[in-house]
Amino acid sequence: MTLLRIFAAAALCLTLGAAHAAIPIQHWTHASGARVYLVESPAIPMLDVQVNVDGGSRRDPASQAGLASVTAGLLTAGVAAQGGEPALDENQLAEAWADLGASFDASAGAERFSLSLRTLTRPDLLERAVALAARQMGAPSWPDAVWQRDRQRLVAAWQEAQTRPATRAGRAFSEAVYGEHPLGREATPQTLAAIDTAAMRDFYRAHVVACRAQVSLVGAIDRAGAERIVGQLMAALAPHGCPALQAVPPVPALAAAVERRIPFDAAQAQVLVGQPGVARGDPDYFPLFVGNYILGGGGFVSRLTTEVREKRGLSYSVYSYFAPGLQPGPFQLGLSTRPDQAEQALTVARDVVTRFVAEGPTEAELQAAKDFLLNGFALRIDSNRKLLDNVANIAWHGLPLDYLDTWTAQVQQVSTADIRRAFQRVLQPDRMVTVVLGAK
Repeated sequence: MTLLRIFAAAALCLTLGAAHAAIPIQHWTHASGARVYLVESPAIPMLDVQVNVDGGSRRDPASQAGLASVTAGLLTAGVAAQGGEPALDENQLAEAWADLGASFDASAGAERFSLSLRTLTRPDLLERAVALAARQMGAPSWPDAVWQRDRQRLVAAWQEAQTRPATRAGRAFSEAVYGEHPLGREATPQTLAAIDTAAMRDFYRAHVVACRAQVSLVGAIDRAGAERIVGQLMAALAPHGCPALQAVPPVPALAAAVERRIPFDAAQAQVLVGQPGVARGDPDYFPLFVGNYILGGGGFVSRLTTEVREKRGLSYSVYSYFAPGLQPGPFQLGLSTRPDQAEQALTVARDVVTRFVAEGPTEAELQAAKDFLLNGFALRIDSNRKLLDNVANIAWHGLPLDYLDTWTAQVQQVSTADIRRAFQRVLQPDRMVTVVLGAK
Protein backbone atom coordinates (compact mmCIF):
# COMPACT_ATOMS: atom_id res chain seq x y z
CA MET A 1 0.00 0.00 0.00
CA THR A 2 1.40 3.44 -0.89
CA LEU A 3 1.91 6.16 1.72
CA LEU A 4 -0.89 8.17 0.10
CA ARG A 5 -3.33 5.29 0.54
CA ILE A 6 -2.17 4.74 4.09
CA PHE A 7 -2.78 8.37 4.98
CA ALA A 8 -6.20 8.30 3.28
CA ALA A 9 -7.14 5.21 5.24
CA ALA A 10 -5.92 6.90 8.38
CA ALA A 11 -8.20 9.86 7.84
CA LEU A 12 -11.21 7.62 7.22
CA CYS A 13 -10.59 5.41 10.26
CA LEU A 14 -9.99 8.37 12.53
CA THR A 15 -13.08 10.19 11.31
CA LEU A 16 -15.34 7.21 11.91
CA GLY A 17 -13.82 6.41 15.28
CA ALA A 18 -13.41 9.89 16.76
CA ALA A 19 -16.87 11.03 15.75
CA HIS A 20 -18.51 8.32 17.87
CA ALA A 21 -16.14 7.72 20.80
CA ALA A 22 -14.24 9.54 23.48
CA ILE A 23 -10.68 10.57 22.73
CA PRO A 24 -8.58 9.56 25.76
CA ILE A 25 -5.53 11.77 26.20
CA GLN A 26 -2.82 10.35 28.44
CA HIS A 27 -0.71 12.95 30.21
CA TRP A 28 2.42 12.74 32.34
CA THR A 29 5.59 14.65 33.09
CA HIS A 30 8.81 13.19 31.72
CA ALA A 31 11.95 13.04 33.87
CA SER A 32 13.37 15.95 31.84
CA GLY A 33 10.50 18.16 32.91
CA ALA A 34 8.74 17.94 29.55
CA ARG A 35 4.97 17.56 29.71
CA VAL A 36 3.77 14.72 27.51
CA TYR A 37 0.34 14.24 25.90
CA LEU A 38 -0.42 10.99 24.08
CA VAL A 39 -3.38 9.74 22.02
CA GLU A 40 -3.01 6.12 20.99
CA SER A 41 -4.40 5.56 17.49
CA PRO A 42 -3.41 2.02 16.49
CA ALA A 43 -5.55 1.72 13.37
CA ILE A 44 -2.75 2.68 10.99
CA PRO A 45 1.05 2.53 11.36
CA MET A 46 1.76 6.25 11.59
CA LEU A 47 3.00 8.63 14.27
CA ASP A 48 2.88 12.42 14.53
CA VAL A 49 4.92 14.21 17.17
CA GLN A 50 4.95 17.91 17.99
CA VAL A 51 7.26 19.64 20.48
CA ASN A 52 6.22 23.16 21.52
CA VAL A 53 8.17 25.66 23.61
CA ASP A 54 7.67 29.30 24.51
CA GLY A 55 9.96 30.67 21.84
CA GLY A 56 7.79 32.49 19.30
CA SER A 57 8.24 35.93 17.81
CA ARG A 58 7.07 37.69 20.97
CA ARG A 59 10.46 36.61 22.36
CA ASP A 60 12.39 38.38 19.59
CA PRO A 61 14.59 41.30 20.66
CA ALA A 62 13.14 44.49 19.16
CA SER A 63 16.29 45.09 17.10
CA GLN A 64 16.20 41.50 15.78
CA ALA A 65 12.52 41.03 14.92
CA GLY A 66 12.20 37.82 12.93
CA LEU A 67 14.83 35.94 14.96
CA ALA A 68 12.54 33.12 16.08
CA SER A 69 11.27 32.52 12.56
CA VAL A 70 14.66 32.45 10.87
CA THR A 71 16.08 30.26 13.65
CA ALA A 72 13.35 27.71 12.90
CA GLY A 73 14.03 28.04 9.19
CA LEU A 74 17.73 27.27 9.52
CA LEU A 75 17.12 24.06 11.48
CA THR A 76 16.55 22.28 8.16
CA ALA A 77 19.87 23.50 6.77
CA GLY A 78 22.02 20.72 8.14
CA VAL A 79 23.33 18.90 11.21
CA ALA A 80 26.82 18.78 12.69
CA ALA A 81 28.89 15.63 13.07
CA GLN A 82 27.93 13.92 16.31
CA GLY A 83 28.52 10.57 18.05
CA GLY A 84 30.42 9.09 15.13
CA GLU A 85 27.77 10.23 12.65
CA PRO A 86 29.01 12.47 9.81
CA ALA A 87 27.75 15.99 9.26
CA LEU A 88 24.88 16.42 6.80
CA ASP A 89 24.30 19.53 4.71
CA GLU A 90 20.78 20.68 3.78
CA ASN A 91 20.61 18.48 0.67
CA GLN A 92 21.91 15.39 2.44
CA LEU A 93 19.50 15.99 5.31
CA ALA A 94 16.55 16.29 2.93
CA GLU A 95 17.60 13.08 1.20
CA ALA A 96 17.88 11.28 4.54
CA TRP A 97 14.30 12.20 5.42
CA ALA A 98 13.09 11.24 1.95
CA ASP A 99 14.77 7.83 2.28
CA LEU A 100 12.81 7.25 5.50
CA GLY A 101 9.52 8.39 4.00
CA ALA A 102 9.31 10.71 7.01
CA SER A 103 9.45 14.44 7.62
CA PHE A 104 10.73 16.88 10.21
CA ASP A 105 9.79 20.55 10.34
CA ALA A 106 10.42 23.57 12.52
CA SER A 107 8.36 26.75 12.69
CA ALA A 108 7.79 29.75 14.92
CA GLY A 109 4.52 31.60 15.42
CA ALA A 110 3.75 34.53 17.68
CA GLU A 111 4.05 32.42 20.85
CA ARG A 112 5.28 28.93 20.01
CA PHE A 113 8.45 27.50 18.60
CA SER A 114 7.40 24.13 17.18
CA LEU A 115 9.26 21.00 16.08
CA SER A 116 7.24 18.36 14.22
CA LEU A 117 8.01 14.77 13.25
CA ARG A 118 5.86 12.51 11.04
CA THR A 119 6.86 8.91 10.39
CA LEU A 120 5.52 5.43 9.85
CA THR A 121 5.83 3.20 12.91
CA ARG A 122 7.44 0.18 11.28
CA PRO A 123 10.13 -0.49 13.90
CA ASP A 124 13.18 -0.01 11.69
CA LEU A 125 11.80 3.22 10.16
CA LEU A 126 10.57 4.62 13.47
CA GLU A 127 13.89 4.06 15.22
CA ARG A 128 15.85 5.76 12.45
CA ALA A 129 13.40 8.65 12.12
CA VAL A 130 13.48 9.41 15.85
CA ALA A 131 17.28 9.21 15.87
CA LEU A 132 17.52 11.64 12.95
CA ALA A 133 15.01 14.01 14.57
CA ALA A 134 17.06 13.94 17.77
CA ARG A 135 20.19 14.80 15.81
CA GLN A 136 18.45 17.67 14.08
CA MET A 137 17.14 19.00 17.40
CA GLY A 138 20.39 18.53 19.30
CA ALA A 139 23.08 19.43 16.77
CA PRO A 140 21.90 21.87 14.09
CA SER A 141 24.88 23.15 12.15
CA TRP A 142 23.76 26.76 11.64
CA PRO A 143 25.59 27.16 8.29
CA ASP A 144 26.41 30.81 7.72
CA ALA A 145 26.45 30.52 3.92
CA VAL A 146 22.87 29.22 3.90
CA TRP A 147 21.75 32.05 6.19
CA GLN A 148 23.34 34.67 3.92
CA ARG A 149 21.42 33.17 0.99
CA ASP A 150 18.16 32.92 2.93
CA ARG A 151 18.46 36.46 4.24
CA GLN A 152 18.69 37.81 0.71
CA ARG A 153 15.60 35.81 -0.22
CA LEU A 154 13.68 37.07 2.84
CA VAL A 155 14.59 40.70 2.12
CA ALA A 156 13.46 40.31 -1.49
CA ALA A 157 10.20 38.74 -0.29
CA TRP A 158 9.67 41.62 2.17
CA GLN A 159 10.22 44.19 -0.55
CA GLU A 160 7.79 42.40 -2.86
CA ALA A 161 5.21 42.19 -0.07
CA GLN A 162 5.23 45.97 0.28
CA THR A 163 3.62 46.16 -3.16
CA ARG A 164 0.62 44.08 -2.01
CA PRO A 165 -2.22 46.15 -0.52
CA ALA A 166 -3.43 43.41 1.83
CA THR A 167 0.05 43.06 3.33
CA ARG A 168 0.42 46.82 3.82
CA ALA A 169 -2.99 47.10 5.43
CA GLY A 170 -2.35 44.13 7.72
CA ARG A 171 0.93 45.57 8.88
CA ALA A 172 -0.65 48.95 9.66
CA PHE A 173 -3.45 47.20 11.56
CA SER A 174 -1.03 45.18 13.71
CA GLU A 175 1.04 48.27 14.53
CA ALA A 176 -2.07 50.22 15.55
CA VAL A 177 -3.53 47.40 17.67
CA TYR A 178 -0.33 46.43 19.51
CA GLY A 179 1.84 49.54 19.38
CA GLU A 180 5.23 48.78 20.94
CA HIS A 181 4.13 45.42 22.35
CA PRO A 182 6.23 42.45 21.11
CA LEU A 183 3.18 40.96 19.35
CA GLY A 184 3.22 43.95 17.01
CA ARG A 185 6.80 43.54 15.75
CA GLU A 186 7.67 42.68 12.16
CA ALA A 187 10.86 41.46 10.55
CA THR A 188 12.32 44.09 8.23
CA PRO A 189 15.50 44.27 6.14
CA GLN A 190 17.07 46.22 9.03
CA THR A 191 16.22 43.67 11.73
CA LEU A 192 17.23 40.76 9.48
CA ALA A 193 20.59 42.45 8.86
CA ALA A 194 21.14 42.48 12.64
CA ILE A 195 20.73 38.68 12.89
CA ASP A 196 23.63 36.27 12.50
CA THR A 197 23.94 32.55 13.10
CA ALA A 198 25.42 33.16 16.56
CA ALA A 199 22.22 34.97 17.54
CA MET A 200 20.18 32.03 16.24
CA ARG A 201 22.25 29.56 18.24
CA ASP A 202 21.84 31.62 21.40
CA PHE A 203 18.10 32.04 20.88
CA TYR A 204 17.64 28.33 20.27
CA ARG A 205 19.59 27.29 23.34
CA ALA A 206 17.74 29.80 25.52
CA HIS A 207 14.24 28.80 24.43
CA VAL A 208 14.17 25.28 22.97
CA VAL A 209 14.81 23.41 26.22
CA ALA A 210 13.50 20.10 27.53
CA CYS A 211 12.33 21.41 30.90
CA ARG A 212 9.72 23.68 29.31
CA ALA A 213 8.75 21.49 26.36
CA GLN A 214 5.27 20.20 25.68
CA VAL A 215 5.37 17.00 23.63
CA SER A 216 2.19 15.81 21.88
CA LEU A 217 2.05 12.39 20.19
CA VAL A 218 -0.78 10.90 18.12
CA GLY A 219 -0.49 7.55 16.40
CA ALA A 220 0.14 3.83 16.60
CA ILE A 221 2.25 3.79 19.73
CA ASP A 222 1.66 2.92 23.37
CA ARG A 223 2.81 4.76 26.46
CA ALA A 224 6.01 2.78 26.85
CA GLY A 225 6.96 3.51 23.26
CA ALA A 226 6.06 7.18 23.69
CA GLU A 227 8.24 7.37 26.80
CA ARG A 228 11.22 6.01 24.87
CA ILE A 229 10.71 8.47 22.01
CA VAL A 230 10.27 11.44 24.33
CA GLY A 231 13.37 10.41 26.25
CA GLN A 232 15.47 10.30 23.09
CA LEU A 233 14.19 13.65 21.82
CA MET A 234 14.48 15.43 25.15
CA ALA A 235 18.01 14.10 25.69
CA ALA A 236 18.97 16.09 22.61
CA LEU A 237 17.71 19.28 24.28
CA ALA A 238 18.76 18.64 27.87
CA PRO A 239 22.29 20.14 27.43
CA HIS A 240 20.64 23.49 26.73
CA GLY A 241 19.80 23.88 30.42
CA CYS A 242 16.74 25.75 31.64
CA PRO A 243 17.37 29.50 31.73
CA ALA A 244 14.59 31.64 33.19
CA LEU A 245 12.42 33.53 30.71
CA GLN A 246 11.53 37.17 31.17
CA ALA A 247 7.84 37.93 31.51
CA VAL A 248 6.18 39.24 28.35
CA PRO A 249 4.36 42.51 29.07
CA PRO A 250 0.56 42.43 29.04
CA VAL A 251 -1.29 43.57 25.93
CA PRO A 252 -2.62 47.08 26.60
CA ALA A 253 -6.24 47.92 25.86
CA LEU A 254 -6.96 50.70 23.39
CA ALA A 255 -7.64 53.98 25.18
CA ALA A 256 -9.33 55.56 22.16
CA ALA A 257 -10.27 54.89 18.56
CA VAL A 258 -7.38 54.85 16.07
CA GLU A 259 -7.79 55.55 12.34
CA ARG A 260 -5.19 55.05 9.63
CA ARG A 261 -5.98 56.21 6.08
CA ILE A 262 -3.29 55.03 3.69
CA PRO A 263 -3.13 56.17 0.04
CA PHE A 264 -2.48 53.28 -2.31
CA ASP A 265 -3.13 52.85 -6.02
CA ALA A 266 -4.95 49.51 -6.28
CA ALA A 267 -8.06 48.05 -7.85
CA GLN A 268 -9.45 47.14 -4.42
CA ALA A 269 -9.40 49.10 -1.18
CA GLN A 270 -8.59 47.18 2.01
CA VAL A 271 -10.65 47.80 5.15
CA LEU A 272 -9.66 46.38 8.55
CA VAL A 273 -11.36 47.08 11.89
CA GLY A 274 -10.57 45.61 15.28
CA GLN A 275 -8.88 45.68 18.67
CA PRO A 276 -7.04 43.42 21.11
CA GLY A 277 -9.34 40.49 21.80
CA VAL A 278 -9.05 37.80 24.48
CA ALA A 279 -6.64 35.12 25.64
CA ARG A 280 -7.59 31.48 25.05
CA GLY A 281 -8.18 31.00 28.75
CA ASP A 282 -10.96 33.58 28.82
CA PRO A 283 -14.09 32.07 30.43
CA ASP A 284 -16.22 33.43 27.61
CA TYR A 285 -14.28 31.64 24.88
CA PHE A 286 -17.25 29.56 23.69
CA PRO A 287 -19.82 32.41 23.65
CA LEU A 288 -17.32 34.49 21.67
CA PHE A 289 -16.53 31.58 19.34
CA VAL A 290 -20.18 30.79 18.60
CA GLY A 291 -21.15 34.47 18.47
CA ASN A 292 -18.41 35.29 15.99
CA TYR A 293 -19.63 32.51 13.69
CA ILE A 294 -22.92 34.41 13.51
CA LEU A 295 -21.28 37.82 13.18
CA GLY A 296 -18.63 37.17 10.55
CA GLY A 297 -17.05 33.74 10.88
CA GLY A 298 -19.74 31.77 9.11
CA GLY A 299 -18.92 32.75 5.55
CA PHE A 300 -21.98 33.37 3.41
CA VAL A 301 -24.41 32.90 6.31
CA SER A 302 -22.93 35.57 8.60
CA ARG A 303 -24.53 38.90 9.40
CA LEU A 304 -21.65 40.82 7.90
CA THR A 305 -22.00 38.96 4.62
CA THR A 306 -25.76 39.51 4.58
CA GLU A 307 -25.48 43.25 5.14
CA VAL A 308 -22.30 44.09 3.24
CA ARG A 309 -22.46 41.65 0.32
CA GLU A 310 -25.98 40.30 -0.14
CA LYS A 311 -28.01 43.45 0.50
CA ARG A 312 -25.60 46.07 -0.86
CA GLY A 313 -23.06 44.33 -3.10
CA LEU A 314 -20.17 46.21 -1.48
CA SER A 315 -17.73 43.32 -1.19
CA TYR A 316 -17.40 39.75 -2.38
CA SER A 317 -16.06 38.60 0.98
CA VAL A 318 -16.23 40.03 4.50
CA TYR A 319 -15.17 38.26 7.67
CA SER A 320 -14.44 38.59 11.38
CA TYR A 321 -12.46 36.44 13.79
CA PHE A 322 -10.90 36.20 17.24
CA ALA A 323 -7.34 34.83 17.46
CA PRO A 324 -6.80 34.04 21.15
CA GLY A 325 -3.44 32.85 22.47
CA LEU A 326 -1.67 32.87 25.82
CA GLN A 327 -2.08 36.62 25.44
CA PRO A 328 -4.99 38.41 23.79
CA GLY A 329 -4.83 38.02 20.04
CA PRO A 330 -6.72 40.42 17.81
CA PHE A 331 -10.38 40.67 17.05
CA GLN A 332 -10.39 41.59 13.37
CA LEU A 333 -13.00 42.44 10.77
CA GLY A 334 -11.84 42.65 7.17
CA LEU A 335 -13.10 43.24 3.65
CA SER A 336 -11.95 44.50 0.27
CA THR A 337 -14.08 46.66 -1.99
CA ARG A 338 -13.96 49.17 -4.83
CA PRO A 339 -12.06 52.27 -3.71
CA ASP A 340 -15.09 54.51 -4.24
CA GLN A 341 -17.22 52.23 -2.02
CA ALA A 342 -14.77 51.92 0.88
CA GLU A 343 -16.43 54.50 3.15
CA GLN A 344 -19.89 53.05 2.63
CA ALA A 345 -18.68 49.49 3.25
CA LEU A 346 -16.86 50.64 6.40
CA THR A 347 -19.97 52.38 7.72
CA VAL A 348 -22.16 49.34 7.13
CA ALA A 349 -19.64 46.96 8.72
CA ARG A 350 -19.25 49.16 11.78
CA ASP A 351 -23.01 49.40 12.17
CA VAL A 352 -23.33 45.61 12.03
CA VAL A 353 -20.75 45.17 14.78
CA THR A 354 -22.25 47.89 16.97
CA ARG A 355 -25.73 46.43 16.65
CA PHE A 356 -24.50 42.88 17.30
CA VAL A 357 -22.64 43.96 20.43
CA ALA A 358 -25.72 45.80 21.71
CA GLU A 359 -28.36 43.20 20.84
CA GLY A 360 -26.61 39.86 20.29
CA PRO A 361 -27.99 37.20 17.92
CA THR A 362 -31.50 35.94 17.47
CA GLU A 363 -32.52 32.49 18.68
CA ALA A 364 -32.83 31.37 15.05
CA GLU A 365 -29.29 32.56 14.25
CA LEU A 366 -27.93 30.79 17.31
CA GLN A 367 -29.63 27.50 16.47
CA ALA A 368 -28.36 27.61 12.89
CA ALA A 369 -24.83 28.26 14.14
CA LYS A 370 -25.00 25.39 16.61
CA ASP A 371 -26.32 23.02 13.97
CA PHE A 372 -23.42 23.81 11.65
CA LEU A 373 -20.71 23.72 14.30
CA LEU A 374 -21.93 20.53 15.96
CA ASN A 375 -22.46 18.69 12.68
CA GLY A 376 -19.00 19.71 11.52
CA PHE A 377 -17.13 18.74 14.67
CA ALA A 378 -15.87 15.44 13.22
CA LEU A 379 -14.08 17.38 10.47
CA ARG A 380 -11.97 19.10 13.13
CA ILE A 381 -10.34 15.80 14.12
CA ASP A 382 -10.58 13.71 10.94
CA SER A 383 -6.83 13.13 10.50
CA ASN A 384 -3.78 12.49 12.63
CA ARG A 385 -2.54 15.97 11.81
CA LYS A 386 -5.75 17.70 12.92
CA LEU A 387 -6.00 15.60 16.05
CA LEU A 388 -2.37 16.39 16.87
CA ASP A 389 -3.06 20.10 16.42
CA ASN A 390 -5.96 19.83 18.86
CA VAL A 391 -3.93 17.89 21.42
CA ALA A 392 -1.06 20.39 21.13
CA ASN A 393 -3.52 23.25 21.69
CA ILE A 394 -4.90 21.51 24.78
CA ALA A 395 -1.34 21.23 26.07
CA TRP A 396 -0.34 24.77 25.19
CA HIS A 397 -3.36 26.44 26.77
CA GLY A 398 -3.72 24.10 29.73
CA LEU A 399 -7.20 22.97 28.71
CA PRO A 400 -8.90 19.98 30.38
CA LEU A 401 -7.86 16.60 29.01
CA ASP A 402 -11.51 15.86 28.15
CA TYR A 403 -11.80 19.09 26.14
CA LEU A 404 -12.51 17.30 22.85
CA ASP A 405 -15.06 15.04 24.53
CA THR A 406 -16.96 18.01 25.98
CA TRP A 407 -16.57 20.41 23.04
CA THR A 408 -20.03 19.77 21.62
CA ALA A 409 -21.65 20.19 25.05
CA GLN A 410 -19.82 23.49 25.52
CA VAL A 411 -21.16 24.76 22.21
CA GLN A 412 -24.65 23.44 22.88
CA GLN A 413 -25.03 25.27 26.19
CA VAL A 414 -24.20 28.73 24.79
CA SER A 415 -27.23 31.05 24.94
CA THR A 416 -28.06 34.32 23.21
CA ALA A 417 -27.67 36.04 26.58
CA ASP A 418 -24.18 34.54 26.98
CA ILE A 419 -23.15 35.88 23.59
CA ARG A 420 -24.56 39.33 24.21
CA ARG A 421 -22.87 39.57 27.62
CA ALA A 422 -19.51 38.33 26.30
CA PHE A 423 -19.43 40.65 23.30
CA GLN A 424 -20.41 43.64 25.42
CA ARG A 425 -17.62 42.84 27.87
CA VAL A 426 -14.91 42.26 25.27
CA LEU A 427 -15.62 44.57 22.33
CA GLN A 428 -15.77 48.36 22.37
CA PRO A 429 -17.02 49.49 18.94
CA ASP A 430 -16.22 53.13 19.74
CA ARG A 431 -12.57 52.34 20.60
CA MET A 432 -11.41 50.21 17.70
CA VAL A 433 -8.58 50.48 15.18
CA THR A 434 -9.69 51.29 11.64
CA VAL A 435 -7.33 50.93 8.67
CA VAL A 436 -8.49 51.93 5.20
CA LEU A 437 -5.92 51.51 2.44
CA GLY A 438 -6.57 52.63 -1.13
CA ALA A 439 -9.92 54.44 -0.72
CA LYS A 440 -10.92 57.31 -3.00
